Formats: sequence, C-alpha cells, structure tokens
Amino acid sequence: MTAERAWIRPEPHGIHIVPADIWVDPSRAVPRALVTHGHADHARGGHGETIATPETLAIMKLRYATCAGARPAAYDERVDLGGGVFATFLPAGHVLGSAQILLEHAGERVVITGDYKRVPDPTCAPFQVTPCDIFITEATFGLPVFTHPPIGEEIGKLIDARAENPDSCILVGAYALGKAQRVIAELRAAGHTDTIWLHGAMEAMCRLYEEHDVPLGDLRLVADATKDQMRGHIVIAPPSALNDRWSRRLPDPITAMASGWMRVRARARQRGVELPLVISDHADWNELTRTIREVNPRETWITHGREEALLRWHELHQRRARALALVGYEDEDD
Repeated sequence: MTAERAWIRPEPHGIHIVPADIWVDPSRAVPRALVTHGHADHARGGHGETIATPETLAIMKLRYATCAGARPAAYDERVDLGGGVFATFLPAGHVLGSAQILLEHAGERVVITGDYKRVPDPTCAPFQVTPCDIFITEATFGLPVFTHPPIGEEIGKLIDARAENPDSCILVGAYALGKAQRVIAELRAAGHTDTIWLHGAMEAMCRLYEEHDVPLGDLRLVADATKDQMRGHIVIAPPSALNDRWSRRLPDPITAMASGWMRVRARARQRGVELPLVISDHADWNELTRTIREVNPRETWITHGREEALLRWHELHQRRARALALVGYEDEDD
C-alpha cells in the first residue's frame, strides 16, 4: 500500500477506512459500518452503527432486525465520518436503495460501488457515473461471454409462455430482494395487469418496495389460491422453491428462472429450468468495461467475481488494476 492510500485498506473482511475507523460492507460485526445495499453478502446485523440509505436501512430492519445504531444517509448527502473523511452515497442501480459510496480524504476520491448495473430498472435509481482516483468495482459477470440481452426480450418470452400454456402456470424463480420486484415491475411495464401470485417468502419485501413508491400491481399469495385460480398465471417464488414440495400445489407449472447465470445453459439444466430468463441485476462485461472508461480512475480495485479477465483487460488497455482478497462475497441467485 502506498503512503498516499494508507487511509483506505482492503482487509479480508471488508474495506477499512482508517482515519474514521469505519468499514465498508464488512462480513462480520464491527463498531461502525457503511453498507452499500441490503443483500446478505454486503449487509448484516450486529454493527454498533450502520450508515446506509433509508431504503437499505428499511431492508436491513426487515431482513436482519437491524434497528439500533441505524443512521440514514440520503443520496447526494455528504456525511462527515470523522478523521477528515467524508462519504457521499450515490445511486448504484442494483436494487432499491443500493448505493455507491464516494469517500474523500486528503484530496483523494475513492468510489466503492458495491454491486451495480447500468441498464434502467423501474425499481431503483439509476447508476451515477462519478469520476474518482480509485474505483472499486465488482466483477460478478466479468467475462466477455456475459452480455445480458435487453430485459424486454426476456419479459416477452415470459408473457408468450403464459399465453401459450393457458392450463398451466409459469413458476418463476427469482431472488427475493430486487430480482422478484424487478420482474414484476417489468411485467407491469409490458402491459401485464393480471394477478401475479407470490410464494409467502416474497410478500414482505414486495410490500416494502410498495411502501417506497414502487408500484407492483395486484399481488396475491399462492397459499390463498386454488389450482384453478392460478391456471394461466405467473407465480413468483424463491429459486429454492422451484423443485420443492411447495410447488406441488401449482397447476402443471412450467419452471422458469430469472438470473444472469441463465446465460450458462448447463446451470439451467442442472436446476431443471424449462424457461431460462437471462435477467441480471449486475453489470455485464460491456457495462463493466464501459463504466471503467467513463469513470476513468487512476487505478481500479476489483472486489469479487471474475477478477482475472478484468485484470487482463486493464493490462491490455494500459490501465492500473489490482484484485482484492475479500471474503464473504458470494454469487447470489442473480
């Protein structure tokens, strides 16, 4: 670590902002934490103080019972962390409340992105390009093979499958935070106004989104329906429920899954997915490289994902980069 960057240190369990003695997305409980968003590989309970957007704090209260020590920071609000360090939360475009964190200290600017995507999403604020000296990026889909198709095409496949199978239902596996709500909102934007049926595990998060001004339309619980009521309809459930006993109550379900990993056909086959929907809440290869060009940092740090390919891209383009050895970041059912 060079002297000019001794104030920000990548440690195995998170990024430590030394002068303020605060951590970004730590994987263990710490006295003070900045949290980019509510997914379990970035957020957890038990911190003494948690600084995050109001939406992320609401998600953490719902998922991890995080109440004590919660300190909201709105987008574009500059927060004095102490020790001459200031933080500004900026939209990341990943899920509701997701943020990049701009850190400023001694004339240097560092942006920690958390997870992000560049395509429009009706459920969250769009990514904001922010020039900086050090850009800390994910690389979940950091391989050239990962180029996500337009979401309209994937939603069209879902709507077509529903129309072609009026005696069945289409069972969509979708991550409970972010992906499920995005699929529902995109269906509504495509003109689908019918009831969408939910696994019980999805209800509370969908209601939270609605409380934060993300309309999702007519949602009802599978537990309250008969098989005939769900024929010709779309059902949203956690990926773990696709082949669970729970699905037996559904009318001849056609199994779909919304995930960036559905680009890998072997993964779809392994999970018994009949209708793979390539819908991701992470940046694909083109978005990653485009963002780095636009931000144009002096150096890029890569936190997790396919680091090798992105490091090689930097080398070929004569840009400085390094991979960070952080633990606790996993591939979600994106």
